[in-house]
Amino acid sequence: MAATEEEPKPKKLKVEAPRALSENILFGMGNPLLDITAVVDKDFLDKYSLKPNDQILAEDKHKELFDELVKKFKVEYHAGGSTQNSIKVAQWMIQQPHKAATFFGCIGIDRFGEILKKKAAEAHVDAHYYEQNEQTTGTCAVCITGDNRSLVANLAAANCYKKEKHLDMEKNWTLVQKASVYYIAIHHVPTTAQFEVTALFRHPDGFFLTVSPESVLKVANHASENNRIFTLNLSAPFISQFYKESLMKVMPYVDILFGNETTEDIKEIAKKTQALPKVNPKRQRIVIFTQGREDTIMATENEVTAFAVLDQNQEEIVDTNGAGDAFVGGFLSQLVSDKPLTECIRAGHYAASVIIRRTGCTFPEKPDFH
Repeated sequence: MAATEEEPKPKKLKVEAPRALSENILFGMGNPLLDITAVVDKDFLDKYSLKPNDQILAEDKHKELFDELVKKFKVEYHAGGSTQNSIKVAQWMIQQPHKAATFFGCIGIDRFGEILKKKAAEAHVDAHYYEQNEQTTGTCAVCITGDNRSLVANLAAANCYKKEKHLDMEKNWTLVQKASVYYIAIHHVPTTAQFEVTALFRHPDGFFLTVSPESVLKVANHASENNRIFTLNLSAPFISQFYKESLMKVMPYVDILFGNETTEDIKEIAKKTQALPKVNPKRQRIVIFTQGREDTIMATENEVTAFAVLDQNQEEIVDTNGAGDAFVGGFLSQLVSDKPLTECIRAGHYAASVIIRRTGCTFPEKPDFH
């Protein structure tokens, strides 16, 4: 009796496991600030000549403001500064492993520096600060009265990073080498505020374009030579006008460029920026411009695409200052897992939608992103 032939078993669909992330896979370097938030009274604002709703850089008359804020009012502390915010949001979106994101920057050897280290650790970011005693830790006071916020930033130590005293040290450079994605924001404005243009010109970005351009170039060159992804954020449009020489030294290394523009010819600008000369030909540059509540624009080698942001109940919006940093953080959280660019943008939009419903660049315990 002939053996009956078995019916062929249906082929199992091959489901690719998500890429297992390792510690220190994402690296960021920038101006760290300790955000100090408190509900204050009119007398406090008057004492330091603060408007209820304003953004300024600290002057001599504000020296005692930060300590008095802590002594007189109930304060909340958060690890802040633009790049650190994005790195923090990326780690929050990633969740596991802890310390998937690394951050380098400069702080003072003082009480605020210790608090900043603690807050970065609570966010599960692997922060390694260059600690020096010439300048105090950079801070940003967020003085709340009703629905108004008066912000005062003191960059101080944030502008004192030294490549040879930190980045070049073997134990630190080893962390740089572990990363597959690198992120730097070359603007001086802390995301707790968009400071007025005149103040920006008086206090140019000390971190990347005047104090430590060699740090940025060393990281950029390493990424290019090892075919890893180097990303850059040009948050303030004035940078391309006033620091063109420094910027153009870095631009050939940029694989993904983030920006925040709101001009009519934004698609053309994105297209031209994408086509600028590039060192690593294995990766074509991608340019991404956010426009607040307007479409996000992405330019690749072949096309320019617009992506609608998430619908948002305007009454739920509390604070939009951290939206740009949150978008980048969400984007990077998917990029390190090799997700498609469309998914990276979706994550960016999600993260921004969460942050704008809260005060400062803060978030709930876990994301709800699927």
